[in-house]
Amino acid sequence: MNVSVIGLGYIGLPTAIALAMNGSKVKGFDVSEDVVRKLNEGQIHIVEEGLQPLFEQVVRNGMFQAYDTLQESDVYIISVPTPFKNDEKIADLSYVEQAARSVAAVLKEGDLVILESTVPPTTTRAMTDILEQASGLARDTFYTAHCPERVMPGNIMYEMQNNDRIIGAEREESALKSKALYETFLTNGNIFLTDDVMAELCKLVENSYRDVNIAFANELSMICNKLRIDSGELIQLANRHPRVNILSPGVGVGGHCLAVDPYFIVERFPKEAQLIDAARRVNTFKPHFLAEKIAGRLETSKDRPITILGMSYKPDIDDFRESPSLVLAKDLQDRGYLVRGCDPNIKEEAIEGIPMVSLEQVLSGPDFLVLAQRHKEFIERRQELEAADCLCV
Repeated sequence: MNVSVIGLGYIGLPTAIALAMNGSKVKGFDVSEDVVRKLNEGQIHIVEEGLQPLFEQVVRNGMFQAYDTLQESDVYIISVPTPFKNDEKIADLSYVEQAARSVAAVLKEGDLVILESTVPPTTTRAMTDILEQASGLARDTFYTAHCPERVMPGNIMYEMQNNDRIIGAEREESALKSKALYETFLTNGNIFLTDDVMAELCKLVENSYRDVNIAFANELSMICNKLRIDSGELIQLANRHPRVNILSPGVGVGGHCLAVDPYFIVERFPKEAQLIDAARRVNTFKPHFLAEKIAGRLETSKDRPITILGMSYKPDIDDFRESPSLVLAKDLQDRGYLVRGCDPNIKEEAIEGIPMVSLEQVLSGPDFLVLAQRHKEFIERRQELEAADCLCV
């Protein structure tokens, strides 16, 4: 089967590789010429453990190639970003709309179009409207479905093959066709069929659930700070209750999922989604709370460098979208401190005005360290970090 994957980012590329490993001829499409060039030169452009050798395998077997123009196929999987629109907390669906129009230009009867991007409810039906209007085909002559991703960066290929998937569609035929495709690489997980609106909301609810629970832990950590008691010990003791399972607090919540998706519910249901909105405010505030705590600890000593260890939004990846570490760094910078970042997974010399330095540079200097993400490189050198002046978030 010929499959075009539109958007070769953190989800699109692993999806393309999984399909190519299991019998689909995959034509990857991305608007970034640099991404297409790098892939066709044999090198992936994201940090994901174990992905490079799998990519080399499917390229070597002739099952994957990247293109800068959309190729005609039997199936189109749209995996494009859905960021915020400007500074508003509402979804920018322009990438989905643009992808749909690109597909419409080559769409033929019997083709299947699957939207994987995380979107507000009813977006898949709006995409189908675009496909129908722009292609001139009646909507009952082609198939559309929504199948949101359910993977964790750093463990994507395992979870892609083992996690249950939800597939939603207006028509049962569309859901069944999508199910047959995902079954080619879903080795242990189960597939559950529903309608497209339910599938869209389900994805948002999953991420909102996580965000709310993290917010509770982060709120507790701030309360414990005021009481001068150890939040870790509090949570450990509370979790001895058989029906309590409080998560660990951190620097905040980042990434393109948990820090963004809950707002897609709030956007559509502002009066009803009070708890979801409150959790977002707590997690958004947490890095600013930490900045205040660090400033209080350093008092007026602003000539001492502060280095944030871990600029990505979670351990062992290179993705710093919506990273709370970056928010923390900028807050401290705005307060007049000399702030640097350290992250073994990020190759840039600077991130949004925050210069990057190596761990060796940091450990040999006078920096005040903030362990924001527990990258494996940091854990391996834990004793050195504990010997330094280091705040473990």
